[in-house]
Amino acid sequence: MTLRTPLCEVLGIESPIVQAPIGSATTPELAAAVSNAGGLGHLAVTWRDTAETRAVIRDTRELTDEPFAVNLVLDDATTVVDTATHLETILETGVDVVSLSFGDAAPYVDRIHEAGALVAQTVGSAEAARTAVDAGVDIVVTQGLEAGGHVQSEIATTALVPRVADAVGDDVPIVAAGGIADGRGIAAALALGADGAWLGTRFVATEEAAVHDTYQRRLRESDETDTEYTTLFDKGWPGTPHRVLRNETLERWDGDGRPPAGERPGETDIVATTGGGDRIERYDEALATPDVDGDVESMALFAGQSVGLTETVRPAGSVVATLTAETRDAIDAFPGRRREDG
Repeated sequence: MTLRTPLCEVLGIESPIVQAPIGSATTPELAAAVSNAGGLGHLAVTWRDTAETRAVIRDTRELTDEPFAVNLVLDDATTVVDTATHLETILETGVDVVSLSFGDAAPYVDRIHEAGALVAQTVGSAEAARTAVDAGVDIVVTQGLEAGGHVQSEIATTALVPRVADAVGDDVPIVAAGGIADGRGIAAALALGADGAWLGTRFVATEEAAVHDTYQRRLRESDETDTEYTTLFDKGWPGTPHRVLRNETLERWDGDGRPPAGERPGETDIVATTGGGDRIERYDEALATPDVDGDVESMALFAGQSVGLTETVRPAGSVVATLTAETRDAIDAFPGRRREDG
């Protein structure tokens, strides 16, 4: 049984599996491993300058001949480089796919198409999906409330995907994101009307992801009840909801009655430092990368509600192979399919 869907046809990939752009955790090794295994790897470059952006795209291209995507966050509150300038840098490298989130893709669609790349946009409602399609995007990503990291939706994946599927019809492929970490979740997303799945937390727990061992240990040990949707870790990206693992920082704040920013316990504590010597304050949205030294468990440990299905840290290519096989098995196990085949 083949898993090829309209998403595979548009992207030129073998399996409808997309590695989410998991911030500073993305590496050329991770993106290339996913693409080489038949999925779509992803680089996040919003927090990189133009020189580093060119370097990571070049390094990824040296590791794979398959398509991969590059993500830009459009919210000016968190960008390091002017978006238009950053986009030109990306397009000059000849990337295959540009994914855009937390903003309006419309001003950038024509320019991306002129450069020969595809455009994906993350949305959180059927109305936003229709607007994105009208603007000319090639792929719509529906991010459900269950997702880890920064979240731009208040709707659960199971409610959002069918609504978006109805809104856009067959105009563009739909990729479901949020709460998906195994083949059963991917099969469910396909049944709901998606053409593929976008997984973040599962790929944070891979050998190629640039994340601290302590962070990955917490992912392995946590279950679906251990995350919280909050705006607590707002230093660096104010006002943007996110989903994280519960930790001491969150529990202290909760115990103090959830006071507002500026009045929270340990507001100016330095909980860790980066390898370059930058200080990470409590409530900072900084990612726990391998070079971080300090109280990593008190940092923002981004994770989705699928974390309970993330019990091992494995090579990314192996994860893609397992997900593909699990999805086939889950589809084969559908009662209706069994009756049809019998």
